[in-house]
Amino acid sequence: MLKNIFAAAATLALLSAPQAGFAQDEASSEDAAATPQAPRTYDKLNFDAAEDRDNIWVLDLSNGERVMIRLMPNWAPNHVERIKTLTRQGFYDGIIFHRVIDGFMAQSGDPTGTGQGGSELPDLKEEFNPMPHLRGTVSMARAASEDSANSQFFIVFYPRFSLDKRYTNFGRVISNMGGVDAIVRGEPPANPTRIVQASIASDDKPVPVVRQTAPRPTDISAEMLSAPISE
Repeated sequence: MLKNIFAAAATLALLSAPQAGFAQDEASSEDAAATPQAPRTYDKLNFDAAEDRDNIWVLDLSNGERVMIRLMPNWAPNHVERIKTLTRQGFYDGIIFHRVIDGFMAQSGDPTGTGQGGSELPDLKEEFNPMPHLRGTVSMARAASEDSANSQFFIVFYPRFSLDKRYTNFGRVISNMGGVDAIVRGEPPANPTRIVQASIASDDKPVPVVRQTAPRPTDISAEMLSAPISE
């Protein structure tokens, strides 16, 4: 079943992650009273890619760009842990950006490339927070249920404050937002940009070799025009 992360009336809808698992049950009021939760803190974003490298998500894209994202466990600890777990499993390697809307966002994280797939791990309980959806924000896609985020995520091209406290904001691009801007647009794109390799900076994975696509037979170059005609 096709799912959108916005209401049907919204013109800029994101395809969301499916119900790949059961959302966690909410704690009862008695349990909540018995175990009070410590207030969550919201530290300032650290743009220094040399610091706290265990919380830097590195995306090597098929457009040849390496993008670095600061993960913020103080904002959304369970979502950050999910990203790290799937990344270290190699889950995101080879996955395309299947929905990319110019002036809005680029969405990925679905192994089927349809917007309906996810991981085999259970869905996550929401961790909505007051951090705004600014340019470069990385947030989790979900279905109609607030507790249905799984593996799909999106990167915001321009501020979208209507998403605040409705989708879990778990980080922001701190290096090479231009590489995100270069992601091919489309729903889905005809020739989608893919994640060649996702890694955590502290794992020190080298930049992968990106194979260049050979020219199509219909492409005509200056060399072809000047080449002698053969029978």
